[in-house]
Amino acid sequence: MTPHLTPVALAPAAATTALMHARVQAGFPSPAESYAAGALDFNQYLVAHPPATFALYAAGDSMSDAGIDDGDLLVVDRAREPVSGNIVIVQLATEFTVKRLRKTPAGLELHPENAWMPYPVLRPGGDEEWRLIGVVTFIVKHACPRSR
Repeated sequence: MTPHLTPVALAPAAATTALMHARVQAGFPSPAESYAAGALDFNQYLVAHPPATFALYAAGDSMSDAGIDDGDLLVVDRAREPVSGNIVIVQLATEFTVKRLRKTPAGLELHPENAWMPYPVLRPGGDEEWRLIGVVTFIVKHACPRSR
């Protein structure tokens, strides 16, 4: 069975929520400011090139040290030019993978980021066909268990 990318639809209509003026402290708490700075449209914030952007869910743990965990939603921009160090979605023959792109003197490499598992660095060779799908621009995570 050939795996397929199943894009998650990004709503074309504005999806706004209140945007608070103050930043939240991740260290020692500071007094909260009780006013909103305006509205935040998640599509506008997450999508730079609407016709070339899609989202998909991550599977597996090869990129956990990059902050990508199983089930995370990845926002992918097909119009963005990849540079060394970007996290990218690549098609290798009939499989898809998410890895860190490295450009070396020897050529392109796809690096996993999981110090606990010995995932291999992927390098093109022989008849292998690589196709860049896009650059991961955002990782959307759940901060609490989903309600049912």
